[in-house]
Amino acid sequence: MPEIDIEAIRAKLGTTIVEEDEATAAPLRGMVVTFDRSEKPPVRGEPIAPGWHWAYFPAASRLSGLGADGLPLTGGVLPEMPLPRRMYAGATLTFHAPILVGDALRRETEFSDVQLRKGGTGTLIIATQTKRFYTPRGLALTEDQVGVFREAVPPGTKSGIPATEPPPTGMTWVREWKPDPVSLFRYSALTFNPHRIHYDRPYAMETEGFPGLVVHGPFSQQCLLDLLRDNCARPLLRFEMRARAPLFDTAPFTVMGRLVGENEAELFAVGPSGGIAMQARATLG
Repeated sequence: MPEIDIEAIRAKLGTTIVEEDEATAAPLRGMVVTFDRSEKPPVRGEPIAPGWHWAYFPAASRLSGLGADGLPLTGGVLPEMPLPRRMYAGATLTFHAPILVGDALRRETEFSDVQLRKGGTGTLIIATQTKRFYTPRGLALTEDQVGVFREAVPPGTKSGIPATEPPPTGMTWVREWKPDPVSLFRYSALTFNPHRIHYDRPYAMETEGFPGLVVHGPFSQQCLLDLLRDNCARPLLRFEMRARAPLFDTAPFTVMGRLVGENEAELFAVGPSGGIAMQARATLG
């Protein structure tokens, strides 16, 4: 395990930044076509779909502030981490009130938790950012976003990919997705995500050791959110998602789900091997 001073990182907990944006309509039109939806995009005064808040608050770092992987090194609430590889690991979304197209937005982002762990693929730093989205009517959304920092891949070797178990049987909602470079590029553009693993195949394969382009964690998460709202009209109060293994543009993946109990649903993204790549629990109103 590399020598990591986790206490020095924990000393930065509580760091907070405040940003402003506007819930414009243009990127929502992009969301509709990127996820191949037949719905009309919302217009001024109408609510945005769950997950579409990712189109706002781009991390607008200058080129000089980007790392070798394309992601910003500075400008956010996280301190510089001693492990170089970064991945989206999950999120908990709590929906308090709608965000409407045209709303002025304020976002408070706090560095809220950090953990040092030894996993099957090496040393991990797991960092949580708590993001609170406000409209003129008050708090609309709280997002506890989890990212993982990993060790570099030795030259010429492959990235370790966790093995996972299959989902439960009896899923009632099922849709297959065929990720492709165009869709991944579109989503990177919509969310202003410069991480090279999503669009730079030589970098993804030769530097990070992956078998192809990596499907964004939030992309797969959006597929689950869309599956839920296409099959259940009840209000979504809370959505807890955990990423278990990466997905790639080299093979289709499947999203599936079902209602469990009176007020909950469970959802899964399943890779081509049949193992769970992402799992989520939704609380319904």
